[in-house]
Amino acid sequence: MAESLEKTEPSVVLQKIDTPEEKRRKNRIKKVAIFTLTLLITLAAGVFLANKPSLVQNENSVISGLDNTDIVFMIVSAILVMLMTPALALFYGGMVRKKNVLGTIMQSFTALGVVSIIWFVYGYSLVFGPDVGHLIGNFDFLMLKSVSLAPSDIAPTIPHQLFAAFQMMFACLTPALITGAFAERFKFKSFIIFLILWTTFIYCPLAHWVWGNGGWIKNMGGLDFAGGLVIHIASGAAALACCLVLGSRKGYQKENMPPHNLTLTFIGLMFLWVGWFGFNAGSALCAGTLATTAFINTQIGATAGLLAWIGVEYLHRGKATVLGGMSGTLAGLVGITPACGFVNSTSAIAIGLIAGMVCYILTTFKGKFKYDDSLDVIGIHGTGGIVGSILTGVFASVLVNPAGADGLAYGAVHLFNVQVISTLASIFFAFFGTLILLLIIKKLFGIRVSEFEEMQGLDISQHGENAYRLQI
Repeated sequence: MAESLEKTEPSVVLQKIDTPEEKRRKNRIKKVAIFTLTLLITLAAGVFLANKPSLVQNENSVISGLDNTDIVFMIVSAILVMLMTPALALFYGGMVRKKNVLGTIMQSFTALGVVSIIWFVYGYSLVFGPDVGHLIGNFDFLMLKSVSLAPSDIAPTIPHQLFAAFQMMFACLTPALITGAFAERFKFKSFIIFLILWTTFIYCPLAHWVWGNGGWIKNMGGLDFAGGLVIHIASGAAALACCLVLGSRKGYQKENMPPHNLTLTFIGLMFLWVGWFGFNAGSALCAGTLATTAFINTQIGATAGLLAWIGVEYLHRGKATVLGGMSGTLAGLVGITPACGFVNSTSAIAIGLIAGMVCYILTTFKGKFKYDDSLDVIGIHGTGGIVGSILTGVFASVLVNPAGADGLAYGAVHLFNVQVISTLASIFFAFFGTLILLLIIKKLFGIRVSEFEEMQGLDISQHGENAYRLQI
């Protein structure tokens, strides 16, 4: 009987059941495999598309038209502009609460990596490639194909590759500026997606309009020497869209949220200031008198903004603060950026003073507008960019730069009207374009960290790290 039961008893088949941790491990392996495959495909495409004769030059060959002095000047300028993005990370990092320092730094740090690759693959081509409908460049320069060591029409004394590298640093900085508006509450995964989409669909078209060969703002006669429209107005308008979509930080206007380390912010500001000379003077694209004009105007505009801000702050609050002085310096730098290669030094002082005072007013009373611009991107970059762009239409002179135009102060109305149109177009395009991108990302991936993660801080919740071992 026992033998009969043993024969009829069903056999037990052991099946391996994956635990949640095992499933997560397998998913991570799949993601790494997909990521690696994507990189390999990109590399293969680059090898296939690259124009090898244009990319590789015999070191002993002589390329006509190049000027070694200009090459050295532009390499140094590109390095200085690159320095501005990590400087911005320090500047912003000191102004957030200490639980969000690394999260803030990581956003700027990541922008350097993501945008550099975009720029290499297709960004440069979309901005400076042959024009399509006065709106965008084509794909002739895809993966820097045909971007050689020989000079180009836009920069006739330096290698085309060097010009592309210089412009890459501008592209990296611009979306990093926006991060100050949504500091302490943006999901990191969604931020990466935002970086890719914003650079592709907002920065590249706008930069082509203003600087690209055939862009409609450039054809209309709009002036932007070093990025008032393309960088500061665009980042400020995008920042407003971010503030509206993400909402305010938990406890905003109810809890005190002071900067945790103004010393760190000061270090970042001073590196930004140094980098700005490469930003503005380098936009002359050669070591000459125009670069000198931009250089001195940058210093004068910055110091005028500094004095204007702390002066108004002292009269308004009874104290001049270090944070106020840094904010005023930044406002002056932003304001002079579009005008630095088109105005004289007296006009640079006026622009810096006006930018400092106007930006102080906007940042001081931003609470009336019910949006949480954490680190005053709208109040300084957006507002300062608008002031600088409009005042370029007032103070520009062909005596300073024959390639420019006379402004309102010299009896010409046309440039002023063009600057107003260009400014409004940049604001509306960057704001509504960013708004659409954010709503898409929010719908598909979510955009804001949970309330618990926000209270915990981005350093731990998004990156699993602490900035400080000791309490400070």
